[in-house]
Amino acid sequence: MRYTEVDVFTNRALLGNPVAVVHDADGLSDETMAAFARWTNLSETTFLLPPTPAGAAAGADYRLRIFTPGGELPFAGHPTLGSARAWLDAQTIVEPLPKQLIQECGAGLIDVRVESNGSRLAFAAPPLLRSGPVDDATYAQLAAALRISPTDIQAAQWIDNGPGWVGVLLASADAVLTVRPDFAAMGSLRVGIAGPHAGASRPADVEARAFGPSLGVPEDPVTGSLGAGLGGWLPGIGVVGETFTIRQGTVLQRRGLLHISRDESGQVWVAGDTLPLIIGEVTL
Repeated sequence: MRYTEVDVFTNRALLGNPVAVVHDADGLSDETMAAFARWTNLSETTFLLPPTPAGAAAGADYRLRIFTPGGELPFAGHPTLGSARAWLDAQTIVEPLPKQLIQECGAGLIDVRVESNGSRLAFAAPPLLRSGPVDDATYAQLAAALRISPTDIQAAQWIDNGPGWVGVLLASADAVLTVRPDFAAMGSLRVGIAGPHAGASRPADVEARAFGPSLGVPEDPVTGSLGAGLGGWLPGIGVVGETFTIRQGTVLQRRGLLHISRDESGQVWVAGDTLPLIIGEVTL
């Protein structure tokens, strides 16, 4: 089968978040998909399949299954963009490229826009599965897991669009970068932390980090689903405007950049550059 690895949320090799993409994977069992995801040991490995009859009737171009080393996800952001880029590159398409794709996945149908000659893509954030402030016990667990005082947490809210994220706002980007989490205390929580950058020469509007030890991903380099959740949350509490950027991966020596915007209908879009680095074949 055709196999692609795409670096996502970067236009420079080795600075984003790689996703492994297996094409034409409809002959693979669930067990083989899960085993290959454990073997790649990337934060996500995806499998491109034909859409279901219902998905095809709704206009889906392909169906995507998304696995972490710890199991399957209904939706994830950087795999959505990287897999869309891999699917596009595998087509025999006459120019110009299509401007929009529809991805079918566990979260339903996801709109993907093609920008910047096909290298920058954007996905429409799916609806939240869970929202609202966390309870006192979760608040205390978050502080313990992040090894910070509860008073250091400016706000905490569920922003779960599939992977289970709870968002934690800290006072600044520096506060985000100095966190050294206790993964055992984190337990089954999937935690995204964010803090604003200051100054006119700031590298982005917000610094973010994502922790998912229960997914087999202690710290994810760059996380589109978290960016989507933050895009619906942070503007509403006055941290940023309707259009802003997120830098992620700094502690891991990456330099991912997410472009977040909200259109006139209120839909949050998450955009990022995609860069295929490995194209070949895999035998499974």
